[in-house]
Amino acid sequence: MRKPIDIETLWRLERAGAVSLSPDGSAAVCSVTSYKMEDNKGRTALWLLPTASCSPRRLTTGGEKDGNPAWSPQGDRIAFLAKREQDGRTDAEPQLYVIPAAGGEAERKSDFAPGIDDFKWMPDGKRIVFVSWVWPDAKGAREQAKRHKKFTDRKESAYVTSEAHYRHWDRNLPMGRVPHLLMLDLASGRVTDLFEGTGYELPRVDTCAAHFDISPDGRRIAFVHDPIERKRADHALALAEIHIASRRITPLTDDPRWSYDAPRYGPDGSSLACVAAHVGRRHTMPNRLAIRNDHGLWRMPGAGRDLDVDAPLRWSGDGASILFTAQERGRRHLWRQDLRKRAPEVAVQGGWVQGFDIAGSGSDEIITVAIDCASHPVQIHAVKSGAAKRLERFNYEVLSNVAIGETREVTVKGALGDAVQMFLTFPPRFNAKRKHPVMQVIHGGPYAASGDTWGYRWNTHLLASRGHVLASVNYHGSSGFGHAFADSIMGRMGQLELRDIEAGTDWLLKQRWCDRKRVYAGGGSYGGFLVAWMNGHVAPGRYRNYVCHAGVFDRVATFSADSYIQRPRDLGALYWKDPAKVLAQSPHTFAHRMRTPTLILHGTKDYRVPDVNGLAYYNTLLAQGVPTRLVWFPDENHWVLKPRNSRLWYSEVLDWVKK
Repeated sequence: MRKPIDIETLWRLERAGAVSLSPDGSAAVCSVTSYKMEDNKGRTALWLLPTASCSPRRLTTGGEKDGNPAWSPQGDRIAFLAKREQDGRTDAEPQLYVIPAAGGEAERKSDFAPGIDDFKWMPDGKRIVFVSWVWPDAKGAREQAKRHKKFTDRKESAYVTSEAHYRHWDRNLPMGRVPHLLMLDLASGRVTDLFEGTGYELPRVDTCAAHFDISPDGRRIAFVHDPIERKRADHALALAEIHIASRRITPLTDDPRWSYDAPRYGPDGSSLACVAAHVGRRHTMPNRLAIRNDHGLWRMPGAGRDLDVDAPLRWSGDGASILFTAQERGRRHLWRQDLRKRAPEVAVQGGWVQGFDIAGSGSDEIITVAIDCASHPVQIHAVKSGAAKRLERFNYEVLSNVAIGETREVTVKGALGDAVQMFLTFPPRFNAKRKHPVMQVIHGGPYAASGDTWGYRWNTHLLASRGHVLASVNYHGSSGFGHAFADSIMGRMGQLELRDIEAGTDWLLKQRWCDRKRVYAGGGSYGGFLVAWMNGHVAPGRYRNYVCHAGVFDRVATFSADSYIQRPRDLGALYWKDPAKVLAQSPHTFAHRMRTPTLILHGTKDYRVPDVNGLAYYNTLLAQGVPTRLVWFPDENHWVLKPRNSRLWYSEVLDWVKK
């Protein structure tokens, strides 16, 4: 008999990640991470997936975190990043490895002391362009190695900076270093810094290969950068192009009202696609697809659809269309923009498309997608002529013994009279004639969405495993419902969202299967902020208790976050210029009203919502005699990522709502 999913089963699932398709479309390679609860860690390996048959083969076994796989242009080799022990030497930082596609031993191809963050192949298959954080005043790989050794050997532990942006998510940005583009010759191992002496650097936030692209002839590289000398995370990004032979850099954009990213050359190199956001009009403006030709003329196809275009972009082989992912109403589809048409069309229906690649053109075109949905984790499919074929069976055996409850979608009338989407997750043996406890699970962001996707941190099936019905409202501010809907909460955070969540709860309370005495609410990040907000704005007794994970409690104290530059734009005020407006959007202002018992969970390494929020919230409830419990992880960030900590997290949450 199948059983509801439990935490041990959730962590036995293999997690397919980045997928890359061979140039001829005959095979894909993807990263797959598997975890062992007893080891309290995971291992990531690469798997080869032939597209003509379901016969996956493990490609790498020697490393613990083999990632970022990419086929060579000739299709005979696969490059990837790893930290391995080879030839009696253990990598201190990630290095580039290359393995034959037919199988064999992976060979280390780089020995660059600062390490490699991401990369792309040059069209000749002989060189790699990669991203690395380097000391901008150190010339040559040897000098970089000396500086790296000196820094790692230092005895001082202080982080010293004058930068405006100096930490992100759960780590300090490399002190005194900036992200450059460099070139690696695979035969000789020689490394050349393409930005050396120029003053240019890649963006410091989420630095990756999506920030640049190489022209098909291998002569130019388009990249994005912050054109203002003092770098900040909220600056608009500009687009430029470097001619590799001469190192001459040519600006491609000069309008500071627009921010550009994810450049991608067309198949013949005459056009350059990217995403562009009109941030001069509003900081919340979505990314639109933009195309520049060789004459410097721009056009923006896709105006017929209010979509926020995600990176990366991929051209079809014939250059007639561009593929990208974008959210729409709780799902993330793969879209195709035919350049002869006004609006894009769905190429692959979500669920949630987590990644994709494309090869060939016309009738020979093949697309691989990594896609999940509410009922299963990521699967890899090959799509040709509209027909999809699954290429692996990674979790087939584990899930064959698991009972997954039904997911439904309903609409309620929310704030401003708008229709608001709510997803419901039912326990496997749901009985509409019985009373079931109900829990609102409030998503973070706020520019995110609950949807038709599989989660590991707030897995609704696991949370429903003890008989609960889970409800997830896509409140005002959520992504995938157009710009006006997302932008509507600016300067009044908490107000519209609460009305939407309460409308969802009103709908739930009218259902005959709802146990009105056992209604709960929980959320993380912005969802945690909303839970704390609810404690000060919803009458005690409506919700039996709350779960607040990594939630904002004090807007002023949260100015210590890595996102301190962006948050005043969302609030519509700086706390020293308009304290009343900021405090009106801060849960701690309403602490005197808080009476509902709350479980508070937080990680010490959380730089997005520093843990002072969770500790202050816990202490505040304690001081007022409100039942509360603190689960504080000294080694976790904004998320809980270690298997045993995750097991504890779920057990604490499930026990709390049962209490």
